[in-house]
Amino acid sequence: MSATTSHAPAAAATTARLEAAAQTFALLSAPGRLHLVWLLAGGEYDVTTLAELTGANIPAASQHLAKLRAAGVVTARRDGRRQLYRVEDEHIIEVIGQMFSHIAPDGTLAMTPDPRRPPRLPRFES
Repeated sequence: MSATTSHAPAAAATTARLEAAAQTFALLSAPGRLHLVWLLAGGEYDVTTLAELTGANIPAASQHLAKLRAAGVVTARRDGRRQLYRVEDEHIIEVIGQMFSHIAPDGTLAMTPDPRRPPRLPRFES
């Protein structure tokens, strides 16, 4: 691809937009929070159910939910004495869906297989 060919999105990559995107990815980088968002993208759950589904304890799940809610990723509504959480932002649901569509259940990259190379785990360096 040449420097004149553009496949960039129409939206400008402003400093504010880049910072907000990076902070959102950082928030979702914790496997526990990502698991919660993935579950909540499919429906509403209370903290006890989410803790059971993720294998976390209730205080840890509650803490993750508080961070996700403060960032606007998760919303909540009261149902009697329970607080039900959900993800309403279709963009967040789409980003996470796209991410999971590129990673196989075993953690390898779910790309078109190359018969010359075995599947590999992604390598992330900080």
